[in-house]
Amino acid sequence: MTQEVEVHLFTDGGCSGNPGPGGWAFLLRHPKTDKKLESSGSEPETTNNRMELQAVIEGLATLKRPTRVEIFTDSVYVGKGMTEWMPKWKANGWKRKEGGKLKPVKNEDLWRRLDEQIQRHQVKYTRVAGHSGHPENDRVDELAVAAYQKYL
Repeated sequence: MTQEVEVHLFTDGGCSGNPGPGGWAFLLRHPKTDKKLESSGSEPETTNNRMELQAVIEGLATLKRPTRVEIFTDSVYVGKGMTEWMPKWKANGWKRKEGGKLKPVKNEDLWRRLDEQIQRHQVKYTRVAGHSGHPENDRVDELAVAAYQKYL
């Protein structure tokens, strides 16, 4: 039996304008060894929510095998989406209820990709207050902003 590794995944995404040029970033940390991996990327025209989702997707996709992952993000959108909304959307064929009617889920392409990643791993969501002096959250914010600077 293979031993599961536990890692911490810190993520952030943001835009200059919403929509506008955007960046995402993640920092993976193995708590026992303190080994770290950072990555970031950008898009010329996107939204804050898309970049927040992209950061989590990219971080989880980096893991080579099923892993216990604690995700730290300041995005309530990502957190509520993973823990509350996604199960309902999936049950409704990736539709959300609005005014008594089923409507398409916004950012469905990214939610589906995130769902695929969540199925591979054991995921726990922890909310972090943004811009609150949390070192890893501040670091991924800095990386995400730096990622989209080339479009400004």
